[in-house]
Amino acid sequence: MKRPAALLLLLSCSVATARLMTLPVERSGPYAPRILRQKPLAVLDPFGPAMPPSDPSETQPPPARDGVRLSDVMGRDRSINVFASFTRDIESASRRLDDQTRNTTVLAPLNSAVENLPRKPWEDPKEYQHLGENAYEGDDGQERAQRNIRRFVEAHMVPISPWPENQKVKAIGDDRDVWWENKAGAMFIQPGNIEVVSVASTVANGEVWIIKEVRNYA
Repeated sequence: MKRPAALLLLLSCSVATARLMTLPVERSGPYAPRILRQKPLAVLDPFGPAMPPSDPSETQPPPARDGVRLSDVMGRDRSINVFASFTRDIESASRRLDDQTRNTTVLAPLNSAVENLPRKPWEDPKEYQHLGENAYEGDDGQERAQRNIRRFVEAHMVPISPWPENQKVKAIGDDRDVWWENKAGAMFIQPGNIEVVSVASTVANGEVWIIKEVRNYA
């Protein structure tokens, strides 16, 4: 074959190829590539089929038999450690703080308030007058000191919780009314106008209120 004829044949083939490439391709017909003729796969839910919501009572844990009690939290705040130690020393107070059937609002004085008292919580001036400086020596003296500490502790325990504002109640072991009122957003224990620093804890059987001063327990 002569060269001009060969060039002409090659050119004709190129033109034919270009025309074929511009034709639309039927991708879904019997001659389409297999990958294009396959049906799309169903998208599966990675979490499985939807299930109806179960009864909430079946999924919720059963109520706890024992919640956090006042006895569990009394020692948490170091600013009231002194008073907290007194509550542990008095059996009747310790039992009450551990009892979930009796609610209590504990008025816990700051350590500084207890330390600044003119006398120790276990001291009674009348006993010094009658018994002298050895009033708290020996077994009898220890018993007197324990009784005085109990009076001090119980004067700071109110036998209700929640304690509504202005509701007058009697502290444990005290026949005098005590209540609290709100003044400009601050809580004050009455009588005595003792400011509540904070409500330190709220638990199953009551609350711990930290107060700036010691109540009159004499």
